[in-house]
Amino acid sequence: MVEEGAYWLAWTQISGIGPVLLRRLQQHFGTLATAWNATKVQLGEVEGFGFQTLEKVVQQRSRLHPEQLFIKHQQENPHFWTPADADYPRLLLETPSPPPILYYRGEVELQENLGQKPMVGIVGTRQPSEYGIRWTRQISTALAKNGFTVVSGMAEGIDTESHIAAMKAGGRTIAVLGTGVDVIYPHKNRDLYKQILTAGLVVSEYPTKTPPDRTHFPRRNRIIAGLSRAILVMEAPLKSGALITATYANEFGRDVYALPGRLDDHPSQGCLKLLSQGASFILKELDELLTMLGAIPQIDRVEAFTAPEQLSLPTLSPELQTVMNALSCEALSFDFIVQQTGIPAGSVSGALLQLELMGLVSQLPGMRYQKS
Repeated sequence: MVEEGAYWLAWTQISGIGPVLLRRLQQHFGTLATAWNATKVQLGEVEGFGFQTLEKVVQQRSRLHPEQLFIKHQQENPHFWTPADADYPRLLLETPSPPPILYYRGEVELQENLGQKPMVGIVGTRQPSEYGIRWTRQISTALAKNGFTVVSGMAEGIDTESHIAAMKAGGRTIAVLGTGVDVIYPHKNRDLYKQILTAGLVVSEYPTKTPPDRTHFPRRNRIIAGLSRAILVMEAPLKSGALITATYANEFGRDVYALPGRLDDHPSQGCLKLLSQGASFILKELDELLTMLGAIPQIDRVEAFTAPEQLSLPTLSPELQTVMNALSCEALSFDFIVQQTGIPAGSVSGALLQLELMGLVSQLPGMRYQKS
C-alpha cells in the first residue's frame, strides 16, 4: 500500500499545484491518494482548478508513479516531513498553506513539532544599527533562558544575531532557509550553520541542492510565521522581508511585536508602521515581554487526558463546543466539519487540535476526525 506521504510528494511534481491547492484537495477528497485517482470532472469541483490546471494534471499525472517517486526522493533527501506524518510541525499545519514537503537537518525536538514547546520568531533588517543588535541579543538571550526556541531565517543582521545569542544562552534555535537544507547562504554563515545543526534545526520547503533564489525568501517567511507563536520585529525599513513575515503572522493569528525606534531612523520605519497598525510594543522591561509571551495559549498548557466515564466533560468555550457538536462517533472530513460549523477553516483546525489534546477528539488519516 502506497503511503499518503507519497501522494503529497507526487502532487508537488505537477506544475501549477502549490500548497494552497493541495490543502483544498485534501479537504475536498479527505486524502491526496483519493484525489490522485479522481476524475477530471471530480477535480473540477475543487476551487482553483481551472481548465489549464486540470489539463496539466491529466497530462502529468499519468507519467508519475507515487511509490517509486517517494523511494527515489528519500534516497536524495533522507530527512523530510509531509502533512501526513505525525511529526509534521502542528502549528505550521494549522496555516492555510503548509509546505507539502518540509526538509530538515539537525536535532529534532518532538515537543517543538507538537507545539508543546513555545517558539518565537525574531526577524529584521540585514543592516541593523547597534541599537537593534543590542536589543536582539538581549531578547534572544532572555527567550532562550526561559525555555523558548528562537526561530529566524539565518540571513545577515538581525537573523544571525538572534541565532547566535540563543545558542550562547544554551537554548535551541531553528533556521528557516530559502535554499536546500544542505546549501549555506550567505556563505559567511557557514560556521553558524554548523552550530545550529548541533543546537537546533535548519528547515526548508526546497529539496537538497536548491540554490538561493530571490523568489524563495519571501515565501520562506510564511514558514517562520507559521512555526512561531509570536513574531518579534527588531528593526525593519518600510521595504523589508520582516514586514512580509509580520503580515503572514497577522494572517495566521499570531501576535506581532515591534521594537520602537526614532522617527528619523531608516531601519525603524517598518517597526513604527507596524506599531501604528496595532503591533505590541517591545519595551525595556523584558520581564513584561516574557509574561506577555507566556500568556499566549500554549498547547502544553492543555493536559491530554482520557475523561473517566463517571466524570462530566470539561467546560468548553463556545467555539470549541460548536466544533464538538459537529462531530460524531463516525469519522468526518475536515471540510465537512467546517461546513457544519460555519467557522473559518483556520479556527476549526485550531479547535480540533485543542480538543484532540484534551482527549475528546481523535484524528484519523486523511484529515478525518471523530469523538474519542
